[in-house]
Amino acid sequence: MGDPLEKISQVVDFEMFRPLLNGVFKREGKGQGGRPAFDHILMFKILLLQQWYCMADDKTEYQINDRLSFQRFLGLTLGSKVPDAKTIWAFRESLGKNGAEKTLFSLFAEQMEHKGIITRSGSIVDASFVEAPRQRNNRDENERIKSGEIPEEWKESPHKLRQKDIDAHWTKKNNEKHYGYKNHVKVDKTSKLIVTYSVTDASVHDSREIVGLVEEQDQELYADSAYVGRELHKEICKKNKNIKLKIHEKGYRNHPLTEEQKNSNREKSRIRARVEHVFGHMTQSMSGLIVRSIGKYRASCVVGLQNLAYNLSRYRYIRLSVGVKSHA
Repeated sequence: MGDPLEKISQVVDFEMFRPLLNGVFKREGKGQGGRPAFDHILMFKILLLQQWYCMADDKTEYQINDRLSFQRFLGLTLGSKVPDAKTIWAFRESLGKNGAEKTLFSLFAEQMEHKGIITRSGSIVDASFVEAPRQRNNRDENERIKSGEIPEEWKESPHKLRQKDIDAHWTKKNNEKHYGYKNHVKVDKTSKLIVTYSVTDASVHDSREIVGLVEEQDQELYADSAYVGRELHKEICKKNKNIKLKIHEKGYRNHPLTEEQKNSNREKSRIRARVEHVFGHMTQSMSGLIVRSIGKYRASCVVGLQNLAYNLSRYRYIRLSVGVKSHA
């Protein structure tokens, strides 16, 4: 009947993630007694459901109990015990503290490259804002946070400090204010899968992360005019001397782009625009690009899971709609 979760289950073998998850959540035995822990793959799938359907922990617990499609995806029955909101939070918290979300993401990306779905024939780099809950701080508090300090009154009130995100920052783009973080991604131009990513606060300029995203396997690099700069291009070529840079040229006051440069930019845009499809899917279909957490390591965990959830969803489309015969 078109259940997308059932289709994902058909093409993705989630057992590939079990050894890694077991290693992250390995616990020493405490003897007999106590309730057994929930299966790690079950909990991991729950975190993916949260990203696909943009759900908070309490809503996730309710929806799993309410929706048969979620229960089928998780391998549960009507009589099964469902993890509560606090258990879901604790699992994600442990995952984030270990930075395991990036390893899980890389594991799947490596599988896609091994099977030839990620081709490395061309890579597109771009960044998108990830909105976080806005902080209501006064001007003095904001100045202290920008300088890397914590306001004294917050230190005296631990409960208040726990609700303050000192890692997220404000920025302004096209007269729009954004607060939170940035998701810097490198996307394979052929498959539109995310190959790698990094997470920063929203004030970090896009160009500062591009060198870290470039790898020796990349053959061509597409990016918009935010990534112009002779020194920056030298840094990129120093990391990968064989890479072909196809970065948009930028016009300046009294030095507008020539017609030849405009035509060149239009040709590059035909490929570069594919990264906008990635962010569009995450925004429209997944209602994503937001975090409800406090602190960078939690935001990094959520963003990493968003990127992995997108890749799994995209892989489902490639397998079932385009007809690629590989199997994860």
